[in-house]
Amino acid sequence: MKKNKNRIIENIEILDFAAEGKCIVKNDGEVIFVEGSNVCPGDEVKMVVSKSKKKFSEGRILAINKFSKDRIEPFCSHFGVCGGCKWQHIPYEKQLEQKQKQVFDQLTRIGKVEIGEIIPILGSEKTTFYRNKLEYTFSNSRWLTNEEVNSGKKISKDALGFHIPKRFEKVLPVNKCYLQGDPSNAIRDFFRDYAHDSGLPFYDHVAHQGFFRNVMIRTASTGEIMVVLQVADEDTSKIEEVLNALVEKFPNITSLNYFINKKRNDSYFDLEPVNFYGLPYITEEMEGLKFRIGVKSFYQTNSEQAYNLYKIVRDFAQISEDDLVYDLYTGTGTIANFVAKKANRVVGIEYIEAAVDDARINSELNGIENTSFFAGDMAKIFTDEFISQNGKPDIVIADPPRAGMDKPVCELLLRIAPKRIVYVSCNPGTQARDLAILSEKYEVEKINPVDMFPHTFHVENVASLILKS
Repeated sequence: MKKNKNRIIENIEILDFAAEGKCIVKNDGEVIFVEGSNVCPGDEVKMVVSKSKKKFSEGRILAINKFSKDRIEPFCSHFGVCGGCKWQHIPYEKQLEQKQKQVFDQLTRIGKVEIGEIIPILGSEKTTFYRNKLEYTFSNSRWLTNEEVNSGKKISKDALGFHIPKRFEKVLPVNKCYLQGDPSNAIRDFFRDYAHDSGLPFYDHVAHQGFFRNVMIRTASTGEIMVVLQVADEDTSKIEEVLNALVEKFPNITSLNYFINKKRNDSYFDLEPVNFYGLPYITEEMEGLKFRIGVKSFYQTNSEQAYNLYKIVRDFAQISEDDLVYDLYTGTGTIANFVAKKANRVVGIEYIEAAVDDARINSELNGIENTSFFAGDMAKIFTDEFISQNGKPDIVIADPPRAGMDKPVCELLLRIAPKRIVYVSCNPGTQARDLAILSEKYEVEKINPVDMFPHTFHVENVASLILKS
């Protein structure tokens, strides 16, 4: 019998975590998935079942009747409203246990993959202030708490902070963010105060008008700082005025840039940045290698864990001096350049042409001469013809986006059958799907999950694949 939706369950216990940060409830044999933000296994809750499907239902929490013994006090005042750091109330060791379990469940249950060795998840030494990049949004539609709504006080609707989940126009004003170290919070507060004092309008995301749109702050382990301001006004005198004031207050900024964006979205990859002050890039360093990070460059947002991740990849790859290595979805060539000294030659392929330009610059910057990089749609460029022109790889490293590898890529890997594949994934679900395809010829020798993002449900996983004997 079909169960009615919008059913209220007055008191029920949260049993366990599920994938993508959700939690599981069971009610008379019915499996119900609920959003995991602000709840913890062991909590007793009041909930509503909002959707009923054939095999499971979905619900949301209305109130927490009794807290779990495992729950801890969140460290951020924005917890429960902000869309980030949703697991602050979960002890870090419990977070790591769940992430390891998530990887194992996805690979064995979805992919039906047999795993040779499961190396314990590598936790992050830093669990706060670990990010090297944050973006804050200006909005004239501030998110108001119930207390503020009921206070009767007149409150400014302008805000600089993070988007509320599923509400693109609503922005949560941030007092302090625990994700990025100094001077990130101070720079954000400067822009907020300057916007208020100058009277220049915060962006209206519905009417698409205003001055201030977005600010991105990037920091590097070298101490260099990049700031990128996005405005919707072509008045360069106003732009120069605010940026000069910023440099005066923060002379340690090494790269200051801006975009003029009059589009209806905040995407800037099709726009040309203007370098206002300093260099148009900052530099990261890893084992003596230098990596330039431009305004549009991708770089792992947890620098210290990225180094640990790349060491695992290099160890899994077991590269010898005669090996030809392919680095698929190479991005700015960080992994390719990191492993190049071990290999005879490294070929990197990436969809974004600007990223390939960065990869080539990074090779040149470090005096690496045995790399070559190609830009194009992976499914179209990584072909039999490409292999015949560039050589059959001995080892393939793949680090695709969350959607995983394209099916033609998996099929070509099966045809050319390199002796080893190292698959890095930020989505164990799509990794499981791809490993199931590759299992025709490969076995998973070992895996090693890595926690790049403490207090979130996200997890990276590195899998080592070897040809079946």
